[in-house]
This record gives sequence, C-alpha cells and structure tokens, in this order.
Amino acid sequence: MSHAKKLMNVAEFAESLGVTAACIRRWIYERRIVSVKLGRLVKIPETETERLINLGLRPARPAKGTAGKEIQ
Repeated sequence: MSHAKKLMNVAEFAESLGVTAACIRRWIYERRIVSVKLGRLVKIPETETERLINLGLRPARPAKGTAGKEIQ
C-alpha cells in the first residue's frame, strides 16, 4: 500500500509548465498551488501539473461560419 507521490522541486515544476521559477514561488506564496515544505526545501506534488492544466482548460468552439457543420 504505497501512497508515495512524486515531488518536484520549484525549478522542475516550472519547467514542466513552461513558466519561471519566480512565477511558481509567487503561486506558492498566494496558495494557488499545493506545496510541501521539508525543512528549507519546497516540493510540489506532480499531480499539481495536471490539476493546473485542467483548471485552465477552455473548450474549443466552432470556427466562424461553420455553425452546425463538421470540420474535416
């Protein structure tokens, strides 16, 4: 029964999302993302990547002039 989750450091997490480490640190400070503090180390669960992507996901809408038509 292993509940181990991969923890990423700030630089790894930032790289996985294509943002800066400063941006991730700001999100941690604002409590926008889950983080774990281990002494001086700050780690972020890998599952946060998927959660952030799903949170910002916007559904596609049909192109202009194609209402009701299937795009091929």
